[in-house]
Amino acid sequence: MPAPAATVMQAPADFAACSGCGLCLLVCPVWRRTHDLGLSPLGRAKALQYGAGAAELAASSASCTLCAACEPVCPEEIALLALSLELRRRVPLTAEAQAALARAGELPAPVPLAQASAAALLLPERALRQRPQTLARARALLGGISVCADEGADIALALEAGAPVATARLERFLQPLRRAESLVAADGLLLRHLRHWLPRANLVSLGEALSRLPALRRGLRASDLYVIEARAYHADYQRLVKYYDGLRAAAGCAFNLDLQRIAIPASARSLAQRLGLAPVDDQVQLNWILQGRAVTRIVVESLEDGAAFAQVSKLPVVHLADLADDTHS
Repeated sequence: MPAPAATVMQAPADFAACSGCGLCLLVCPVWRRTHDLGLSPLGRAKALQYGAGAAELAASSASCTLCAACEPVCPEEIALLALSLELRRRVPLTAEAQAALARAGELPAPVPLAQASAAALLLPERALRQRPQTLARARALLGGISVCADEGADIALALEAGAPVATARLERFLQPLRRAESLVAADGLLLRHLRHWLPRANLVSLGEALSRLPALRRGLRASDLYVIEARAYHADYQRLVKYYDGLRAAAGCAFNLDLQRIAIPASARSLAQRLGLAPVDDQVQLNWILQGRAVTRIVVESLEDGAAFAQVSKLPVVHLADLADDTHS
């Protein structure tokens, strides 16, 4: 089978449909933090309508957190995340960013945990692989699922940066995934692209896969704040909004959802922050989520979100898989 094109999901030129309604501003974490219209989805779309080029919008596209919260609220259904990614792809990375990307993409030799013929594969995020106890618990809860030795962390970061992915590297990553009957992915941005690369695959996010388990649902308390991983949620919003509404009703706990059922992202980080070129500052976003909530524990689908909350809150922070541990529930 030929390898897919390494330049993925070209953004349609649908920015022309932007009416300027500004609904995207209501959910954009960058707008909430900066109130700079030029750094918002609305600002990018209107600038493109008036003839701005990718180079002029480099700072704006790099500021985007790629949370995709803007997409479900857009009445014109503009592919706003794909637009940000395409703008990034059109501007060469600086030498500093290229060096940071190379450093961040360096991975230790993978542990060969998965067989090429495994029926189900788990693609952990890098933080999950670095928490072997939580990873082992997630595997066991999902019926002893095999963990893919190559989780594509370097590919996920290249996608984030708008950097090209070598066709041979992409094919090497996808080859074992094509043999699997189902795939569980922890990285929401990578999951979105996997749906494009493997359109016939049975794909689900780690958060959804774990939260469907009765044992973990029983571990949720009415006083919990359940933090949905925003990127995977918004990539499949029409289906998942109904699923998480059902989970919210069953568990009785609070969720990081606004009144429109948009997931408020916990880690609102620009490209420079993702590459380690700027200090991480999630406090405004995290305080926005926690404001006015009487909760006693934070349950996260993403370990990155968990680490962010642990920096600003004294509440216990538990990964969803760890609800199976009786010491937490």
